[in-house]
Amino acid sequence: MMSSFWFDTAYFAGVLLFIIGLQRLGHPATARRGNLLAAGGMGLAILAAIFSPLQTDYGNFLWIILGLAIGAAVGFMAAKRVQMTSMPQLVSLFNGLGGACAVVISMVQLIGVEQTSPMSQPELGTILLTLVVGSVAFTGSLVAWAKLDGRLKDNALVPPFPTIFNMGLLLVSLGMVIYLAIIGEGSSLWLISLLAISLVYGITFVSPIGGADMPVVISLLNSFTGLTAALAGLIYGNQVMLMGGILVGSSGTILTVLMCKAMNRSLWNVIIGGFGSSGGGSSSAAAGEQVAKELSRPDAAILLAYSQSVIIVPGYGLAVAQAQRACRALDNELTARGVDVSYAIHPVAGRMPGHMNVLLAEVDVPYEKLLDLEQANEALPNTDVVIVVGANDVVNPSARTDTGSPIYGMPILDVDKAGKVLIMKRSMRPGYAGVQNPLFFLENSFMLFGDAKDTLQALLQETKVGV
Repeated sequence: MMSSFWFDTAYFAGVLLFIIGLQRLGHPATARRGNLLAAGGMGLAILAAIFSPLQTDYGNFLWIILGLAIGAAVGFMAAKRVQMTSMPQLVSLFNGLGGACAVVISMVQLIGVEQTSPMSQPELGTILLTLVVGSVAFTGSLVAWAKLDGRLKDNALVPPFPTIFNMGLLLVSLGMVIYLAIIGEGSSLWLISLLAISLVYGITFVSPIGGADMPVVISLLNSFTGLTAALAGLIYGNQVMLMGGILVGSSGTILTVLMCKAMNRSLWNVIIGGFGSSGGGSSSAAAGEQVAKELSRPDAAILLAYSQSVIIVPGYGLAVAQAQRACRALDNELTARGVDVSYAIHPVAGRMPGHMNVLLAEVDVPYEKLLDLEQANEALPNTDVVIVVGANDVVNPSARTDTGSPIYGMPILDVDKAGKVLIMKRSMRPGYAGVQNPLFFLENSFMLFGDAKDTLQALLQETKVGV
C-alpha cells in the first residue's frame, strides 16, 4: 500500500488545480483552459479517493468503475449533443444531480450504514443539513430546468401565499434538523418526513420565481450544490470535497449577489422565493395603441455601412437562431469598412450568467469588443446605430420609469439613447418577463422582423453588394 503522503499530495494538487482553474474562469480568454485544469483536478481527486489508504473495502472496484463509466458516458453525450440554447437547462440538471448525490449520501449514512458508535450532535447535524440542502438543490433545479425548457409555466405549482408558505417550510425543516441533532436519534419516519418537506420546499422555492429572474436562480442553486459537496466532505473527512465545495459554494454565492445587483433584486427575496414573478401587468400604454416602424433590409444595410460606430446587443434570440456566426460575419464586414463595432453584454442576457459571452467566444469575437453594462451605457449615447438581436427585457426602458412593471428598477442597457436602434425580432411578442417593451415604438427605433440568422445574413449580403 502506498504511503498516505502521496495521497495527501494528490489531494493538495487537486485543490490547487481547482483554485487555479476557478481563477482562470474569471476571464473569457482563459476560461477554457481553466475549465480543463479544474477537470484535471477532479480526476486526480477521484483517483486519490478510490485508492486512498483510508479505504478499507477494496472489493467494490467493479461497482465504482461501472458507475464512473456510466456517469462519464451520459455526461459526455449530454454535453456533446446539447445546443447552446439548451445550455442553461443542462446546467440546471447537473446542479440537480449534485443535490441528489448529497441526498443519497445522507440517507446512506443515516439509515444504510451500521454505526459502531453513536454519532455526535455536530456529525448528525451535518448529515441532516446535507440532506436538506441537497433535497432543495435537487427539486429546485428540476423545476428550473422545466421552466427553462418550456415544460412548466411560471404560475404552475405556486402555493397560496408563497412567501409565507416557503418561510414555514424552511423553518419547519431547520427546526427538525436541530431537534433530531439534539436528541441524537430519530426513527425512519422522522427522516422520511424531513426528506419530503425539503423536497417540497425545493419545488415551492423555485416555482413562484418568474422566468426573467432565472439566471439568479441558476446561480443560487449552483451555490447550494457546492454547499452540499462541502458538507459531504465533512461527513467523509475528504479535503478535496470540502475545499471544492467551498469554492463552488462561495463563487456561486458571489455570482448570485452580482446577479441580484444586476437585476435590482434582494438576495433575501431570492432565498424566501416568490420574487420577480411574471404575469404582473405594466402601467405602460397598451401596445395596440402604438405602431412600430419597420425598416427594409437594404435601408438598414445602408444605415450600418455609413455609420461610424455600431453596438450589437445579443440576447436569447441570438442563441435560438444560432446566429452568432452570421453576427460575427457582419461585424467583420463593417469593421473592414472602417466602422467601430462592439458588443454590449448585459449580466443576465440569455438564460444563465455568461450565456452571451460563451456564444460570442464560440465564433472568436475579440474580448476587447465586449462591453459590460457600465462601459456600454457610457458609449451608447455617442453610438450611431445599435443592433438588438433577440434581446428584450435587458433593453426595456420601462425598467427605469414604470413602477408597475415587474422589471422596474433593473439596470438595463440604455439603447434608446443611441442615434438609431435596429431591433431584430420574430414578432411583437413580449420577452421572458412577459411585459411589453416601449423601445419598439420610439421615434429612433426600427423593427427588422424575421429569424435573426436570416436577417443578419441578408444585411451582410446587402452591405457587400449594395453599398
